[in-house]
Amino acid sequence: MKNGFSRDFVLVVIGQIISLFGNAVVRFALPVHLLEVTGSAAVLGVVSGLAFLPMALMAPIGGIIADRVNKRNIMVFLDFFTCGLILLFLILYGKVDLVGMVLILLLLLYGISGAYQPSVQASIPVLVEESRVMQANAVVNMVSSLSGLLGPALGGAAYSVWGILPVMAVAAGCFFCSAVMEIFIHIPYAKRMGRLPLLREAAGECVSSIVYITREKPEVGKLTLCAAGVNLFMSGLMIIGLPVIVMQELGFDPAEGARMYGYMQAVLGAGGLAGGLGAGVLGQRMRMEQSYRFLMLAGVLLIPMGLVLALPCPPYAAYAVLALAALGIMACASVYSIQVMAQVQTTVPAHLVGKVIAWVLALSNCAQPVGQILYGALFENMRGIMPVIFFGAAAVTALTGWYSRGAVSDFH
Repeated sequence: MKNGFSRDFVLVVIGQIISLFGNAVVRFALPVHLLEVTGSAAVLGVVSGLAFLPMALMAPIGGIIADRVNKRNIMVFLDFFTCGLILLFLILYGKVDLVGMVLILLLLLYGISGAYQPSVQASIPVLVEESRVMQANAVVNMVSSLSGLLGPALGGAAYSVWGILPVMAVAAGCFFCSAVMEIFIHIPYAKRMGRLPLLREAAGECVSSIVYITREKPEVGKLTLCAAGVNLFMSGLMIIGLPVIVMQELGFDPAEGARMYGYMQAVLGAGGLAGGLGAGVLGQRMRMEQSYRFLMLAGVLLIPMGLVLALPCPPYAAYAVLALAALGIMACASVYSIQVMAQVQTTVPAHLVGKVIAWVLALSNCAQPVGQILYGALFENMRGIMPVIFFGAAAVTALTGWYSRGAVSDFH
């Protein structure tokens, strides 16, 4: 590991590229198909919102497992299991209610994601040198963004031509290939011999991680609240608002709307990739104390998205403004999340890092389903005054960034 990146970290990254590409395809295709079939923003909001609940619930459990079990085995098992779920969807498609099946599949997929990510994040400190943790997080973030760029773009084009079934079949193949590759990863692991029953010891570890976040390291708890605010007011808006606007409000025909939304998702991935590249190149020259500025800027960029909906504007011009603003928002959010995650990974004790990261992800993600359900109802009932939604979200996101300023100043 002379250059700070080990062979096993590289394998983790390659496995993530394949797995997250499949994940991006599924998360794009299922909501788009649901919106196209039902035509209801409210149904999309409720289904998407409920789907996030298992992620919030499973993240703490995934963190406990990540600190007790070989992280490679967790990744391999969950990727094989996900492949099996998608194959079951293909078998049952057309034989059961679509809305119910999509809801159940998304519930399971997001639950798996909640259990999966703590293992990936907790493996970084043991696979790279401490001085390269920021760059390693940037690499993982860029992989996620690249998959988010290519998955929806290619998935949107394939969906508009062939429909849902071939797209889901490709995703199943991605998860299978990722699982096979991850078998060859070696992650340092020392088996822990627990003296208490598993459930009792797990409950004690949950309590210890919560105490650490709230009392021993309260600045982590404050940043978690900031992340929850962003998920509630900004992420929910992007997830629900963009497909509704692109597919229903800009005047594209259904096939063109699905394709254009796929490109929009690719733009979001490009923004995340740009933020990851910036964080990776600048590395330790980026000051944690200045991270709040990225959140405030993300809030400001929501304003042109509202303006373009309030003013008369040709569809493609409106789409261009929405895409450019979304690109900047995702870049800012990416830089902020990389800085925060690197700070947590380097300041939290090794025996708690998996559980603490899991709780940060779980508590912040709890806000996302609330935001999606909220925005689903707003976009369903405020068709004529959609710009107000964006202006309100811009103000709250900027205020969240300002609150984050005090939270990051407490780190030492």
